[in-house]
Amino acid sequence: MYVEMKHIEKEYGTFKASRDVCFGIEKGRLAALLGPSGSGKTTILRMLAGLETPNSGDIYIAGNRVNDIAPAKRGIGFVFQNYALFRYMTVFDNIAFGLEIQHVPRGEIRRRVQELIELTGLAGMEKRYPNQLSGGQRQRVAFARALAPNPQVLLLDEPFAAIDAKVRQELRNWLKDTIHRVGITSIFVTHDQGEAIEVADDIIVTNQGRVEQVGSPTDVYKNPKTPFVAQFLGSSSIIDTYDSLKGFRRVSGAAKAVIRPEFIKIYKKGAVQQYVNAAEQGVVQALHFRGSHWDVTLKIKDLIVHGEYSLDDEPLQVGEDVQVLIYRLYVFDESHTYLEENQNIQNKDVFYI
Repeated sequence: MYVEMKHIEKEYGTFKASRDVCFGIEKGRLAALLGPSGSGKTTILRMLAGLETPNSGDIYIAGNRVNDIAPAKRGIGFVFQNYALFRYMTVFDNIAFGLEIQHVPRGEIRRRVQELIELTGLAGMEKRYPNQLSGGQRQRVAFARALAPNPQVLLLDEPFAAIDAKVRQELRNWLKDTIHRVGITSIFVTHDQGEAIEVADDIIVTNQGRVEQVGSPTDVYKNPKTPFVAQFLGSSSIIDTYDSLKGFRRVSGAAKAVIRPEFIKIYKKGAVQQYVNAAEQGVVQALHFRGSHWDVTLKIKDLIVHGEYSLDDEPLQVGEDVQVLIYRLYVFDESHTYLEENQNIQNKDVFYI
């Protein structure tokens, strides 16, 4: 592993910010630290950068233990959420700043800055000041400045948080492509699961100072290892009497279950032709238009669940009786999550998203 944290503990007084944090990231990978506010993401990032010191445990970069190495000598590039650009410096001078601190020859500075300006799509903006740039452009300058000294590792603290939605989407794609072209090992903090799933090669899910799960976006989403991950990822409905649903049995020790919208198919009443014995009767409680689909809140027996409904199908109305097929769900006990398939749906050709 190129970046490793081994049994890291970090305390602030009586508050434990990191609890036995362990993970590794391979060289050239883009990893996301994903979790709710207060889960310990930024503390981990700051310890990697050397801005915070762990109470115990070891941090390795490129095989070297860096606990006692000063931040400036760790080979870390850091991109802050608020860009942290120098207001009275041009784009060129902002990018060149770190190289000038290192007393790099002027000719080499010019060559490196121009290379980064081309890489980040900032050509023609070299003489502009930060207040003459859009949010996306300022973030690209911050990214170029962090890359200028050729760091071993790039750290980004919620890099898209201050950018509007449309530009954020474009910048996500650009950042992923650029990091892969450069080949630099990178870690970014986010609380946006869609962002992590779309951008990252690997996701590190954090909760209350602990690492809950590490894996690829597909693996973490489809195979949650802990109750927290099952509930945190996706637009989940959490229910307790899941064995009242057709085709599902009670699992010993598993008191609750998670149903994600993609596990549900909603039909107009009487429209189910296959798996009739698995169909639940539901009532539409609420409808929310999401542009590409409808989010539907359903009441099935005494349970409230959430599903999605295609714009191409005949519209639903609040209060309408519908039929619902629930293909699968996750059940969980205090520490583990288990996938349960609907036993009344036997056809193996059913496609699960």
